[in-house]
Amino acid sequence: MDLFKSPLYSKYVNSNAKLVNFAGWEMPISFSGLIKEHESVRSSAGFFDISHMGVICIKGINPKDYIQKFFPSNLYSFSQGQGLYTVMLNEKGGIIDDLIIYDLGIQENDISELILIVNASRYEVDFRWIKNNLNTDKISITNFKKDKVLLALQGKNSFNLFEEWIESSISYIPNFGCQYKMFDHISSKEKIFFSKTGYTGENGLEILLSKKSAINLWDFLISKNISPCGLGARDTLRLEAGMHLYGQDINEETSPYEAGLGWLVNLENNHEFFGRSFLEEQSRLGIHKKLVGLSIEGKAIGRKGCEVFKGEENIGTITSGSWSPTKQKAIAFAYINTSHAFLNNEVQILIRGKKFKGFITKRAFYKKKI
Repeated sequence: MDLFKSPLYSKYVNSNAKLVNFAGWEMPISFSGLIKEHESVRSSAGFFDISHMGVICIKGINPKDYIQKFFPSNLYSFSQGQGLYTVMLNEKGGIIDDLIIYDLGIQENDISELILIVNASRYEVDFRWIKNNLNTDKISITNFKKDKVLLALQGKNSFNLFEEWIESSISYIPNFGCQYKMFDHISSKEKIFFSKTGYTGENGLEILLSKKSAINLWDFLISKNISPCGLGARDTLRLEAGMHLYGQDINEETSPYEAGLGWLVNLENNHEFFGRSFLEEQSRLGIHKKLVGLSIEGKAIGRKGCEVFKGEENIGTITSGSWSPTKQKAIAFAYINTSHAFLNNEVQILIRGKKFKGFITKRAFYKKKI
């Protein structure tokens, strides 16, 4: 099967990136090495081509009225120029995808626009789920990315670098804020979308732009000695920051409450949404498993599928695990039986036939310095 390729694929080749198949895309796992790329983001800045991710545009008059039923979060809690992290659920309260919705406001002819940035492996599922359940011809749903590039510029120096490139300040834009505008010195023909969001636990931006402008930005960042980064560093950074990976830590069999995402469920808003009755019952009766952090002693790394024990009792399973370059220890996420899922509980992790001591922690192992 032929793999999808980013418009910036030639940049990977010219940079001697190590490439892998990720969700049907040929993507870089690393450029200069995972540890170096990870540390660049933590200490200064790094950038990622995330063009494999899907971008869905929803247009219409008051489109939030029509798509509110897909999300347990109140879509009227954010407005033009802002974004909202949330989950899309099935009828049983399982997570179809986790995503960010951005409100672009009224763009033209009194038509409002929302864009959804979704996981690569879920784009077609998400698109089909929304389209098949809209039940209206007053709202359009389209692919907003098409042949554009999505870049993530992350790290404490990311804002200053972007401001230098666009020759404009973005200090007035709040965290999770976004803009969709033209910068004449870059292109007089295209609007560039950017948001103060990311997947690393650092300050950062996600930027949607044409291939020509993306090459311009790539070359600018290289000229500033900013490292391109691959999926390897992206995974260790997000794991340290306590962020979920769809398909490992969450899926259609896990609920927001089990995944530690109950804060996204606004039952008090009284709006109807797919899975509401299931989540109401789960809220009332409680959950049987919970996603937690694990700190593992020694050098062994607990990978996806490793079992967690309390004595002789199997109490859970690891979903994501890695060595933390920042903390210099093995860390992981695991679903643990609720009765054992309390902080500092000592457990054992079975790794290649041997048990290693670990402790249950909060999922966020790293917090950026303010």
